[in-house]
Amino acid sequence: MSTPSLAELTRVSARIGILSFGGPAAQIALMHKELVEDRDWLDEQSFLRALSLCMLLPGPEAMQLATYAGWRLHGVIGGLIAGLLFVLPGAAIILALALGYAAYGQLPLVQGVFVGIKATVIVIVLQALLKVSRKALTSRAAWVIAGLAFLGIFAFSLPFPLIIAAAAFWGYFSTKSQSVAAQPEQQSVLKNLLTIVIWGSLWLVPLALLAVFDQTFLTQIGLFFAKLAVVTFGGAYAVLAYMTQTVVADFGWISTSEMIDALGLAETTPGPLILVTEFVALLAGFNQGGTGLALAAGAVALWATFMPCFLWIFLAGPYLDQIAARPRLSAALQSITAAVVGVILNLSVWFALHVLFETVHPAKFGPFSMPVPDIATFQPIAAGLMAFAAVLLLRLRWGLGRVLAIMGMLAGAISFV
Repeated sequence: MSTPSLAELTRVSARIGILSFGGPAAQIALMHKELVEDRDWLDEQSFLRALSLCMLLPGPEAMQLATYAGWRLHGVIGGLIAGLLFVLPGAAIILALALGYAAYGQLPLVQGVFVGIKATVIVIVLQALLKVSRKALTSRAAWVIAGLAFLGIFAFSLPFPLIIAAAAFWGYFSTKSQSVAAQPEQQSVLKNLLTIVIWGSLWLVPLALLAVFDQTFLTQIGLFFAKLAVVTFGGAYAVLAYMTQTVVADFGWISTSEMIDALGLAETTPGPLILVTEFVALLAGFNQGGTGLALAAGAVALWATFMPCFLWIFLAGPYLDQIAARPRLSAALQSITAAVVGVILNLSVWFALHVLFETVHPAKFGPFSMPVPDIATFQPIAAGLMAFAAVLLLRLRWGLGRVLAIMGMLAGAISFV
């Protein structure tokens, strides 16, 4: 393996960040090509072990894999460069899209375009559900976990962190522990504590200062997205239902329609899909206090969401071989992934109800609480657009950006009829 200069690492990291469209699978494939195949900066086994580690950690695995690669090649500075350059190009585009949406999103033509984008989002989430379920539901226990997760969040409104914790607990303690041959790099307890103090403080102290200076709204933004960062197992789709419930129902920062639009626009940008948190925060800030508060809220959400990624990697990186070889940790991850299938199914149903029906009421049946649509408000145009998007994405396998553009233009044209 060869070691690049810091300038070379910066150049390649910027290239990866700008070209990282298409979700985690495409982003990981791009990194493999750039770092393993084309440049021999990492060997195959190191790359795969790093990927396993990043899948065990909360947060966007592709961003953490980029951070790990940078750290492995040039220490903390390299990790910061690679991680930041993976996120910042998409974050800049999200900023422009969110401000444009906040200013012009209510125009009739724009609303018409977003009917097509919303219909496509449902298919995108279903596509993610199919991909995850093929990998995760490989045993009867996994099917049971997925079913229970769906019922827990859809019918009982259980918090997402509780569902993830329960799945991890079951996977960990239902698996027999085995001896681990891999030995970790020797790292002192003092060095570990220093890493936790430095990066934990960089993450949380700025959020605490918001509370000290009585910035109530920004404090709520920071604390919520910091909590979200800790439970983001299974990718952005897994936490979207939890995020939607909190920002729409609990805080009332944005509407259901805006939440679906945010996901649709976030799908068109490079970088991790969890950048949707920045979009949501920008809209929430704009709704609360205009452009200035929107910029502040977006910055706080980015900080709260992505700073802990550096903490996890810099702390766990030296123990890569040992962590990746732990059977109980792998079993916990598999159980979490199975639960994520149920959570994404809930998200699919929730999005579909709110796009296909103009009115959806929460209904309670004893201990159950679930959304029930008003059949009289069914939207046939949205249903037709959804079916067409499904053909383009699932049958013809057209690219996501192409499909979103076509569906937006088609829906915009229909709105004039």
